[in-house]
Amino acid sequence: MSSGKHQAGFTYLGMLFLIGALSAGLAATAEVWSHSRQREKEAELLWVGNQFRQAIGLYYQRTPGAVKRYPEKLEDMLHDRRYATTQRYLRHIYADPVTGKSNWGLVEAPEGGIMGVHSLSETRPIKTSGFSGVQRGFGSARTYSGWKFVYEPAMAR
Repeated sequence: MSSGKHQAGFTYLGMLFLIGALSAGLAATAEVWSHSRQREKEAELLWVGNQFRQAIGLYYQRTPGAVKRYPEKLEDMLHDRRYATTQRYLRHIYADPVTGKSNWGLVEAPEGGIMGVHSLSETRPIKTSGFSGVQRGFGSARTYSGWKFVYEPAMAR
């Protein structure tokens, strides 16, 4: 009879170790998945931010007349009312991939208007290097809100 109790104790102990190992494996898998999802959001933020930067640049460059102007609001890039025909620089106002909301931080131009956008997320980025071109400064940003997608005319650079 004592052999049966002894055997049941080893089975119970073995099940506890198995459950512990499975829990650790699931936790590691969840962390890898979460990291992977954040990297996807970062890549999407870089793409969306560049869409805004390009649209702001087109709006600025195509300003009728000699004095160039930035858009007053993001919606101005959906339908440019400065022309008789429809001019569109964005298909729609993209949602911030990190926050999931359509709210963006706006970078105001010194002479008025919007010269750039940035995320409102205070999450720390995974990507901190490997940026090129106009994104070179992103490596020093502590949060996604530091990734500012700004259009500056070639003369101002």
